[in-house]
Amino acid sequence: MSMQSHLAELERRHAALEEMIEDAKLHPSTDSLELSKMKRKKLMIKDEIERIRNNGETLH
Repeated sequence: MSMQSHLAELERRHAALEEMIEDAKLHPSTDSLELSKMKRKKLMIKDEIERIRNNGETLH
């Protein structure tokens, strides 16, 4: 998998998690632990996206 396609996949997963989190917030029965897990995963993906982008800038 090329770095560009990996980055695109991470961005897709980040956006999907954002939608899931927003949807979960609308439902009062949402498990707060599950919501926290989704937020943590989203943050980890965001950090990975930033790391890849920063490494790409230093390679050019």
